[in-house]
Amino acid sequence: MMEELRKNEQVEANIDGFSSDGGGVCHIGGRAVFVPRALPGERWRVRIVKANHTAVWGRGEELISPVPERVEPACPVFGRCGGCATMHMDHDCELRFKLGRLNDALQRIGGLSLRAESIEGADKLAGYRNKGIYNFASGPTAGFYRARSHDVITVSRCLLQPECFDRAAEALRLWMEEKQIPAYDEATGKGLVRHLYLRKSSSGFSACIVSAGTLPDGAAEALRRTCPELTGIMLCLNRNPENTVLTDDIRTLWGSDIVTEQLCGATFRLSPLTFFQINTAQAEKLYRIVGEFAEPAGKEVLDLYCGAGTIGLSVARSARKLIGSDIVPSAVENARFNALENGVENAEYLCGDAGQVSIKLVQRGEKPDVVLVDPPRKGLDEAVIGAICDMAPTRLVYVSCDPATLARDLRLLDGQGYLAIRCRAVDMFPRTRHVEAVALLEKVQA
Repeated sequence: MMEELRKNEQVEANIDGFSSDGGGVCHIGGRAVFVPRALPGERWRVRIVKANHTAVWGRGEELISPVPERVEPACPVFGRCGGCATMHMDHDCELRFKLGRLNDALQRIGGLSLRAESIEGADKLAGYRNKGIYNFASGPTAGFYRARSHDVITVSRCLLQPECFDRAAEALRLWMEEKQIPAYDEATGKGLVRHLYLRKSSSGFSACIVSAGTLPDGAAEALRRTCPELTGIMLCLNRNPENTVLTDDIRTLWGSDIVTEQLCGATFRLSPLTFFQINTAQAEKLYRIVGEFAEPAGKEVLDLYCGAGTIGLSVARSARKLIGSDIVPSAVENARFNALENGVENAEYLCGDAGQVSIKLVQRGEKPDVVLVDPPRKGLDEAVIGAICDMAPTRLVYVSCDPATLARDLRLLDGQGYLAIRCRAVDMFPRTRHVEAVALLEKVQA
């Protein structure tokens, strides 16, 4: 029988598992209690913060017995900034947490017997991000959102970003302060500067200021003075009250809006709106797994959600034909350029929503042998799943950044005759709770 737990009650408890966000879980009075930044095997004195009929949340008041996997977080705002979730554990512990999170989702949400075989750890745990988005608030201040909110936590040095990103954010903040340029206020819809979107590659470093309106002259010059390595500066006008960072209204203030990057022996051209994996070194490992699962030699391959074409082009040379699609016009333009730039002549790219493009391909009689999907965090919608099944590929390779939607979609695909037979994970986002996964599905023969 479960005991009633009251707010502010304090209990000693052993942490016996991970929560999905990297915290710990203990059991008190027959109820699971979530304790942020606690690790399995530890004993804590826990204060009950909130309890209702669905869940109980606690706060670790005293760590009575730590485990050897616990480390001192290197970031002074860890626990307040919503970016990192695993800085309090060593990397081996982080990998166990992420593999466990993925396998828990496959079993609990997907109802699958499939288990991820392994997880590819990262060689570099700091400064690995090739893209950063800094948020601005009144002050002005620059930083990142607190977990589950849009409160901006001021961050002067983010250990996950290259140092030049922090310099660029501070340069823009100082310029705003000097010129009395207000940050955008979500509550009132007033103000101007919302975000600074940064991208760094082996060839360049670009900055895109996201503003609710036009800015006075001088922002580009301020960024260039502090960051002479910049190769392009843009202004994105975003008057949308929703959470979307970039719109397609992007104007070049100076230099080029394009950077190029090397990946899997190919060169990729990237514009601001084009999706590209944020960890280039780990993306190499991810795409090797995709190639192993796809077995593309001599086959027709469909690459949905293709972005700059990276996944499809990594397997195109051995494939008979490659078809790629993306909803972002500039991404499709990048993909076409990247195919030509890398000498790939067997590729065709279509622009449109993945579901609509899939239906169009079915209507024109395309029968790809292999389909690659790398959807956004929300996963596949029913139209895409239906169209893929209508094309009846023998293999489907699903790349996912969200274990919950991956597990849900694998369950749905299983009901359409596609059995998930292999899964592997990649630590694409060290020091955060996120994990990338690749699943291989095969069509069940009637």
